[in-house]
Amino acid sequence: MKKQSLYALALTGAMLPMAANADCGEVSIAEMDWVSGGINAGVMEFLLTQGYGCDVTIVPSSTTTSIASVAENNEPDVIAELWVNSAPAYNDLADQGRVVKASDAFSEGATEHWLVPSYLVEEHPELATAEGIMNNPELVGGRFHSCPDGWGCRFVNDSLSAAFDMEGNGLEVFHHGSGETMGAAMVAAYENREPHFTYWYGPTSELGSYDWVDVEIGPYDADVHACNQDPECAENGISGFPAAPVVNVVTTDFAEREPEAFELISNVTFPNEAMASLMAWHSENQATIDEAVVRFLQTEQDVWSNWVTDEAMANLEGLF
Repeated sequence: MKKQSLYALALTGAMLPMAANADCGEVSIAEMDWVSGGINAGVMEFLLTQGYGCDVTIVPSSTTTSIASVAENNEPDVIAELWVNSAPAYNDLADQGRVVKASDAFSEGATEHWLVPSYLVEEHPELATAEGIMNNPELVGGRFHSCPDGWGCRFVNDSLSAAFDMEGNGLEVFHHGSGETMGAAMVAAYENREPHFTYWYGPTSELGSYDWVDVEIGPYDADVHACNQDPECAENGISGFPAAPVVNVVTTDFAEREPEAFELISNVTFPNEAMASLMAWHSENQATIDEAVVRFLQTEQDVWSNWVTDEAMANLEGLF
């Protein structure tokens, strides 16, 4: 597949129009280390650079790293796609007035799961529950695939693993080095019809392209889940995952310093179906994040054109 040049040219400044907002200065955006997070940050970067004339810096990051950086340094200016359930420090910063929610990253919110392939449950219905898996670890390959370092779900899964005594029940807890390898392991297992037991989230191409069963962990308990999120809390227990608010966050200083850029971020909400479809395209075509950003901008103009001002849109129209 030939890489389209639009995004690359924009990044070099070769296509940079006259700034829609001559006062827009430097903007830093945390880019999460998973596909939808990269797309979200990339779209923001393109629109801010080409539409508003901002000088944008992308900061590779993750959930816990980005929120810790804001707490310590008041940077980056923008955190694209922050999973609030996995970042308890966010609420403290919001209460202190240091950060504000700009928008929901997804129109219908997001989900978190423990999953097994549907073909396993068809043969062994007991694998639809965590208790059934603990009693039959060999049926899922004797391994639980958990989150990489830096992901907030790492803390929750470590707490749940301990609460269920996974290792004592014959399950190795395997922490992937990245979201890409974790997702690739899911796809490989499903296509080869192999046993697999994993944490994953949505919207993602893996959930859109394959049939996975949501393992019943137990009822959601807010206090237990809060403790499971906190690496300093010793009273871990069993709780299912709650509905997952995923937001685009900015520092209060940024919102006051760059009101037009803040207004754009406040409008950036991806329709779940559009994001899932885009991620499936990204996976099927072995595309880069940049190529997925270009595809979204070219095929979903009806969505993102409503995010920008008329002046910014005039700058962007000539690029498509």
